[in-house]
Amino acid sequence: MYLTSEVKKDIFTKHGKGAVDTGSAESQIALFTFRINHMTEHLKKNKKDFNTQRALLNLVGKRRRLLDHLKHVEIYRYRAVLKDLEIRK
Repeated sequence: MYLTSEVKKDIFTKHGKGAVDTGSAESQIALFTFRINHMTEHLKKNKKDFNTQRALLNLVGKRRRLLDHLKHVEIYRYRAVLKDLEIRK
């Protein structure tokens, strides 16, 4: 499986406040970004996998809502996440 507990712990350590910080917006956005990138690569190979396509759209929507929330709450954390994860150009 592509998303093991070690990979999750590494993502949370790198982008959150620690390995057990699973609830902060930064760590959730980083996890969603990892999953979105994996699904995008899968869909490049399997163009007719519509269930994965729908799941990808749901994840993008969740990440967008979290980013909007972070933008309204604290703009500096929002900008740091965008720069860290290279979500936008």
